[in-house]
Amino acid sequence: MKFLTITNAPTIKRGNKYSSYGPYVREMELWFDHVEQVAIASPTTYPEKILLSDFNTPIKLFKLPFFSFKNIWEICKSFLLLPIIFSQIFRSFIWADHVHIRCPGNVGLLACIVQIFFPGKPKSVKYAGNWDPKSKQPWSYNLQKWILGNSFLTRNIKVLVYGNWSNQGENIIPFFTASYSDSEKIEINKDFSPPYRFIFAGTLSQGKRPLMAVKIIHELLKDNFPVKLDIYGGGQEFEKMDTYITENNLTNSVILHGNRDSQILKEAYMNSHFSILPSISEGWPKALAEGMFFGCIPLASEVSCVSWMLGGESRGLLISKEEVIESEFTKETLKKIKDLLKDPVEMREKSLAATEWSQEYTLEKLEDGIKILLSNS
Repeated sequence: MKFLTITNAPTIKRGNKYSSYGPYVREMELWFDHVEQVAIASPTTYPEKILLSDFNTPIKLFKLPFFSFKNIWEICKSFLLLPIIFSQIFRSFIWADHVHIRCPGNVGLLACIVQIFFPGKPKSVKYAGNWDPKSKQPWSYNLQKWILGNSFLTRNIKVLVYGNWSNQGENIIPFFTASYSDSEKIEINKDFSPPYRFIFAGTLSQGKRPLMAVKIIHELLKDNFPVKLDIYGGGQEFEKMDTYITENNLTNSVILHGNRDSQILKEAYMNSHFSILPSISEGWPKALAEGMFFGCIPLASEVSCVSWMLGGESRGLLISKEEVIESEFTKETLKKIKDLLKDPVEMREKSLAATEWSQEYTLEKLEDGIKILLSNS
C-alpha cells in the first residue's frame, strides 16, 4: 500500500532524515509500520520553533509552501500560492492508495476540498480538534467539519474524532490517541499529603489559559493551602506569567520550567498530585490523559470530550466553559478544589479512577485500531 499523509505539520530535512513535531512523528510511525510506501504532503518550513523528532521510515515528500491567513499580506501571498499547493495535493492523491488527512488546519482544509474529486480513493482523517457540534469554532474549522461530515461530498472515508457525538453520520468514527505503552503501566498509590503538587503541561498560549492556572494556585496559597505548581511548556504567555509570578511573590510556589523532553515530563507526572488545564478548546487533551496515566487528578475545562474523560467528576474536577471564556474562575470552582484538598480519601479514589481509565488507552490499543482501519480500507 502507498500511504499518503497530508498535514499542516512541517516536514523538515535534518541530515539524511526528515523530522517533524515529536508527538505527531511518534503517532504516524504506528501507521507507517503497516504500509509498504510512505509519502507526506506538507510545508517544509515553519515560522516558530518546535520540538523535532526524526522519522525512522523512508519518506517521499510532496513539498508545499508554508502559508497562513493571519494578516492582509499573508492572505495575498497565500492566494498567489494556492495554484501550486492545489497542484501538489492533486499529484499526491494520484500517487496514493490510501490518503490520511490531518485536520483541522490550512493544509487540511485544502485537502478536504481536493478529496471531493477522489470519491473512490480510500481515505482517513484524524480530526485532532474539538468535534463538539455545539462549540464555537473558527469558520475554517466549521467548513472542514461540514465537508467531512457530508456523505455526498465525502465518500469512502473514516473521520476519526475525539468523543462520541450523536447524529454525526456514517463518516464519523469515535477514536482516541495515546502516549504510553502497556510496558509503562505502573501501580499508582500516591501519597496525598502536603504539599500538593499541581502540573500544567502544554503550549503557553492564551487559549490554554495558563495564567488562569497560576491564579488558581495563588488563591489557594492566600487561604494557606500548601500547594505548588510546575509549568512545562513555552509560548507567547511566558513573559506575562513570569511577570505575574514575580510581582505576586510566587517564585517559591510556581516554577516555569520551559519545554522539556518526554522523559522529564513523565517523571513530573509521577511526582504530581493534580494536572490542570483550563483551556478554551481541546481535541483530545494529551496532557490530561498523560497525567491521569500516572495518577494525577485532572482539573480541566468542560470542553470537547473532557467531561467524558473525567467521568463527569468521578475522576477529576471540571471548570465550566463560561469560566474559561471569561478567564475568571468562580467561588464555587475554588470551593470544589479546596474541599477536595481537605479530603485525602477522595483524592486517592479520584487518582486511582483516573489511572484505571487512562491506562486503558495505550499505544498498543491505538495501533490495533489503526491496523483495523487500514485493513478495511
